[in-house]
Amino acid sequence: MKTSNFMALFDQVFGLSGRETELRLFFAPGRVNLIGEHTDYNGGHVLPCALSMGTYALVAPRTDSSCRIFSQNVPNVEPVKFLITHPWDQAETNWSRYPRAVLSILGERCLLPAHGLDVLYYGNLPGGAGLSSSASIEVLTGYAFGEVGHLNIDRVELALMCREAENNRVGVKCGIMDQFASSMGRKGQAILLNCDTLEHRYCKLDLPETSLVITNSNKPHTLSASSYNQRWRECETALAILRQKFEVSALCQISGHDFNISVGLIEDGVIRRRAKHVITENQRTLEASVLLENGDLEGFGQLMNASHVSMRDDFEISCREMDVLTELAWSVDGVYGSRMTGGGFGGCTVSLVRNDALEKFKKTVEQGYLSEVGYSPTFYITETSDGAGTIQVRNFNIGQ
Repeated sequence: MKTSNFMALFDQVFGLSGRETELRLFFAPGRVNLIGEHTDYNGGHVLPCALSMGTYALVAPRTDSSCRIFSQNVPNVEPVKFLITHPWDQAETNWSRYPRAVLSILGERCLLPAHGLDVLYYGNLPGGAGLSSSASIEVLTGYAFGEVGHLNIDRVELALMCREAENNRVGVKCGIMDQFASSMGRKGQAILLNCDTLEHRYCKLDLPETSLVITNSNKPHTLSASSYNQRWRECETALAILRQKFEVSALCQISGHDFNISVGLIEDGVIRRRAKHVITENQRTLEASVLLENGDLEGFGQLMNASHVSMRDDFEISCREMDVLTELAWSVDGVYGSRMTGGGFGGCTVSLVRNDALEKFKKTVEQGYLSEVGYSPTFYITETSDGAGTIQVRNFNIGQ
């Protein structure tokens, strides 16, 4: 959306007449995880990158303590109104629960502006696609309110507070990856993140002859209503069993070798497969980061494929649509690798595709998917992005 259109919509929703104010435009990216799925809340490694797609917020301060927030992506509704001192209503179920949850956590830490704000949100991430639209909104909210209030919130702490908001307010037991990538992303780089210690390093994502293609199955997933939290509980069960032998606090602290010689401790086959995926996926992610830095896209792609097979067979978070997309991608010469990305049960795949194979890739996948599923996917050839930031500041006076 052009800035001028964004401002016109802001005026339509909130009104600028008679106000002298500073309008500030902020952005926080979504993310795609290249490899490392469901390892984040198990104390393991992930390898995401921030995307040029994300969520924008146009913000103006108020003179009182009330806040009004409105999303251009949710038309035909009134702005949500609340006091900045009391942002959270546990009964709230609409989109506003994400920003309000973050403001509730910020309020507990005395990290809110002294005055209210009017905030207009707009996002270009497909909802329910597994590209972290919720984390983008959360990080954007925390960053924007912190900047307007001149609160100098540390970026890692911002990610942690947003994760706490989603865990303890919204009710999704996600790990730290999504919020960390949205807050800490760097253009042209992926982040190898140890979700247990938050130790991280940036890996150059140098793809001069290759494109990062996100393919949206157009089958949305809803984490709160899916089996995401069930997988969290199953991993906790596996950890409790393995702690009988190993002094660890997270599944990913167990090596593949130690798991293989101790797998008999887990009698339940489902729990055993959940642990197997998490532990082997963590090892794949570490190996993939080295291959990426060495420019070995063939080896990296093979690990992407193995990741999808593990999610399909051991963690059981894939679905027919995801399997059709990946299998079609694997059939195309020039595709290094393809896998489901995100929490599972729908959403998107991420593929590494040689530029000279892009058209063949899209044609093969679209035609095959339409034939198998009955509707078309959507393709995004994406770029990487920096983390949350300020795009523009403008002093607005009526008559200018």
